[in-house]
Amino acid sequence: MLSLMTMFASVALAVGDVASKAASTTTGFVNSLMFWKSEGFFLFLTDFMTAFIVLIIGWIVIKIFLNVIKKILKKTKNMKDLLRDYLLKIVKIIAWVLLALTVLSQLGLDMWPLIAGLGITGIVLGFALRDSISNLFAGSMIILNQPFTTGDFVLLGALSGTVKAMDLASVKLVSTDGKNITISNNLVWGSPVTNFSNMEKRRVDIIVGVPYDTDLKVAKEVFTSVIASYPEVLDEPGITVEIAELADSSINFAVKSWVKTADYWKVMFRFNGEITGELAEKNIFLPFPQLDVHLDGNN
Repeated sequence: MLSLMTMFASVALAVGDVASKAASTTTGFVNSLMFWKSEGFFLFLTDFMTAFIVLIIGWIVIKIFLNVIKKILKKTKNMKDLLRDYLLKIVKIIAWVLLALTVLSQLGLDMWPLIAGLGITGIVLGFALRDSISNLFAGSMIILNQPFTTGDFVLLGALSGTVKAMDLASVKLVSTDGKNITISNNLVWGSPVTNFSNMEKRRVDIIVGVPYDTDLKVAKEVFTSVIASYPEVLDEPGITVEIAELADSSINFAVKSWVKTADYWKVMFRFNGEITGELAEKNIFLPFPQLDVHLDGNN
């Protein structure tokens, strides 16, 4: 208990110290304004014009600097677009903060002593900004591990879509039905990440049920011939058609084939659309849930 009180006392002292420095800095700025009003108009005007010139020059320098950094990053091999954009955003923020501090210093508002005097007050700021800081560090971990990049189709926990962008706080997806999804970085880093785009090929798994009185050999031949007729299906590792489950109302076949990632949905949709007609030609019709009720005649 005593240590907890000591910590809070230390934080309070640090906050008071920072507030004192801020007040002192602000007082100096106000005094400079009063000096301008009484005697130093031209001196203050000179400082103002200098600050304005520093702002313009700094803006130009930042633009040139960011363009140079962007070109260097583009020439860097094995660097994904997402990492490049993330680094550029961090550099841009740092550059503008430094420029803002420099301009304020030219106006007589020296922020460096205030920043240097933060000390343990960072703990207070850490609590206040813990979600933002968590997202920043989670974003850094995502960038370092690079589980996906812009344009990849991913599954993040229960949400799926194409990666549109990523910033210091979140990852933005576009779902297959055109919805924009924004997920905070710490949720992305804390969830399983499945990247479908960085795989050269995928396995198409389709479950099809047939009635119990079906000739299973004929059904298997129909499934095999249909899936094998698609030019998108790869010869290796091959096609698998086997009984997967004896369900309540059907015998379920698992039809598995390998395709290039880009052809996954094309094969899936085509098979589901054609299989009913192919089975009907063999007098095999897809089952529906049914319940057999037996009545006891003695009651």
